[in-house]
Amino acid sequence: MAKNELLAQIITGCKDGDGESFSQIVDMYSGRCYGYFYRLTGNREVSDDLLSELFVKLVEKIKSYHGGSFENWLFRIASNLFYDYLRVKQREKKLLAYEQQQIELEKPPSRQYDSERIDKLQVQLGKLDVDAKELIMLRFYSQLSFKDIAKMRSEPIGTTLSKMHRGLKKLCKLME
Repeated sequence: MAKNELLAQIITGCKDGDGESFSQIVDMYSGRCYGYFYRLTGNREVSDDLLSELFVKLVEKIKSYHGGSFENWLFRIASNLFYDYLRVKQREKKLLAYEQQQIELEKPPSRQYDSERIDKLQVQLGKLDVDAKELIMLRFYSQLSFKDIAKMRSEPIGTTLSKMHRGLKKLCKLME
């Protein structure tokens, strides 16, 4: 059986929900996709995460594949995931830069104690999951309302409030 015919058969199996077919796709493309992510990020953990997300997206979107080059379709999804990752990183950098700027503006002349607390806060914020950290930054440093945050994230306000509560609770425990 030719490579293209085999691939078409595997893709049909994936569309039918066959787990073995998904395993074959993973076996066929995981090395190349991992290499793609690793060359872009230079980070093994990030590459592993992006690779996992790619194959989750593959399961979610396989029915939207309607022919053409499967590799182009797969790597387009990989590229979109990478750019999503970059956008999140850029957003985090901007939020942290803004936070640092605000901290610098608010510092009283006696900086030793405050500097230590700020450093501790920065370290503890880094231990939070990205979602909680983003919510805290949006609320307290960008000064957005809960309603605006919920709307921006396309989620119910109750969900936003709940996530914020859990994130702040965890941050308080970490700061103790």
